[in-house]
Amino acid sequence: MSSEGLHVARETLKPRTLLQHYAITSLVEELEAVDWYRQRADDCEDEDLRAILLHNAREALEHAAMAPEWLHRRDAETDRNLREKRFRAGAIKGREEKATGKA
Repeated sequence: MSSEGLHVARETLKPRTLLQHYAITSLVEELEAVDWYRQRADDCEDEDLRAILLHNAREALEHAAMAPEWLHRRDAETDRNLREKRFRAGAIKGREEKATGKA
């Protein structure tokens, strides 16, 4: 799991790889937070606390949305993949096969 730390010695990593690791780790952590808050809200019987938990989930989701944006602005491969896959109508599965002629 990326949040457990680096898988190789820090000294061997390029600065770009380390920055990407930070962004990816942050994305994973924020998505985990969204999941935790939503689960707790579903299980919570106190309406005031439930509202706070759902607010926190929305905040974490906002934070999670920033990391892919940062990645796509700094990495051509990430940019290409995100442009091909996000915000498209139609089926999610099969788009790659159709684009590559491997349907």
